[in-house]
Amino acid sequence: MSDDWRPDLTRAKGPVYLAVADAIAADLGSGRLAPGARLPPQRTLAQRLGIDFTTVSRAYAEARRRGLVEGRVGQGTYVRSAQPPAPPAGPVDLSMNLPPHFEDAALTARLWREAGELQAAGLDLLLRYQEAGGALADREAGALWLKDRLPGLDPDRVTVCPGAQGALLAVIGTLAAPGDVICAEALTYPGLKALAAQLRVTIVGLAMDADGVLPEAFEAACRDHPVKALCCTPTVQNPTTATMSLARRAALVAIARAHAVPIVEDDAYGLLPQESPPPLAALAPELTFHIAGLAKHVSPALRIAYLVAPDSRSGSRVRAAIRATAAMASPLTAAIATRWIIGGAAHQVRDAIRAQARARQRLATRLLPAGSFAAHPDGFHLWLTLPAGWTRGEFAIQLRASGMGVVVSDAFATVPGPPEAVRVGLGGPASRAQIERALSAIADTLDGAPVMTSAAV
Repeated sequence: MSDDWRPDLTRAKGPVYLAVADAIAADLGSGRLAPGARLPPQRTLAQRLGIDFTTVSRAYAEARRRGLVEGRVGQGTYVRSAQPPAPPAGPVDLSMNLPPHFEDAALTARLWREAGELQAAGLDLLLRYQEAGGALADREAGALWLKDRLPGLDPDRVTVCPGAQGALLAVIGTLAAPGDVICAEALTYPGLKALAAQLRVTIVGLAMDADGVLPEAFEAACRDHPVKALCCTPTVQNPTTATMSLARRAALVAIARAHAVPIVEDDAYGLLPQESPPPLAALAPELTFHIAGLAKHVSPALRIAYLVAPDSRSGSRVRAAIRATAAMASPLTAAIATRWIIGGAAHQVRDAIRAQARARQRLATRLLPAGSFAAHPDGFHLWLTLPAGWTRGEFAIQLRASGMGVVVSDAFATVPGPPEAVRVGLGGPASRAQIERALSAIADTLDGAPVMTSAAV
């Protein structure tokens, strides 16, 4: 079949050689080209398509660069496997909370092609600074990305930030001075702890249940301290995976209003769930700094986040903080994000990541003891509560001896006495086979008893 292969170029845009390489990726993903199949000789395909031999040669070279095909001396060009070969058995890092690799060669090819199309912007994109808040086109893309979370958002309210961490630094830095108090979950994102330490801001940890922060804990903190901000992740919280109900969100908003406390909403995972309650910024737009990063939905490598401030004055202060600390978000990566959002590729990636996360969550449900962990079906991390007899340190050490890394609860704790629990990231390993092997090892470890790991006697 492959000797007769003829790519469909009727809808191709841009250089023909890229269109041919894209067609190889698409047909490999759809099954029209089978792994291991031989492609037509370059001259044959050139004649078939009525194009230059050099164009086909460049197309095959591009496909080789993408890992889609391989050349065999004296035999021709052959399609490689649609999926990368399984990595060798070895260490499996479950400590990083990364989006999982998706299995769509055509989508991968599209991302690289659209990034390459930015060369049409010329040198201005490469050799010019931009405003700290981002170019208008990038702010419009941010508003488009957030339209399902914050309908009708004006692009003038959007600030393009150098990642969610950069946005948090700018916002907390404008709301709190050294020695001030902010509130956060009793178990919170480690980056917030590091940022608060850098700014010499004190975090008061708030007790939680399965629905997130307890309103009475927030109320008590507001009575006992001059709280400068409430920082929280209401949707697929890191590390507990909790998603606040609408009633819980409304209760926290009411307390924040009563005490005039700004809310910093880290919506890192907000667009992963197919359904979730409205963000705090929709319930209390006059109080909320809404931060929506692309790291968990599209790509950590972009280092782009969109910030929606309560008003123009607070937005200006945040942009001034960005200007003082990072000058601006990278115009190049912001332009890539804009291209992917406007063209729809970013939404495809989000959907592909979600599908992979669901598949990995099903593996966890099948392999780990029932009731041993909390998770969101569209998320890619677990909160594993350890059975009696285990301490979090012993469990992590024993897993490390088996070549696996997890994160113990101490890394997230803002109050004394963190629980005997660990976070397990499902997105780091490249393949489901690695995940299955790691989860099976975790289940075996849970089924046993702690062993002596110290050399001390």
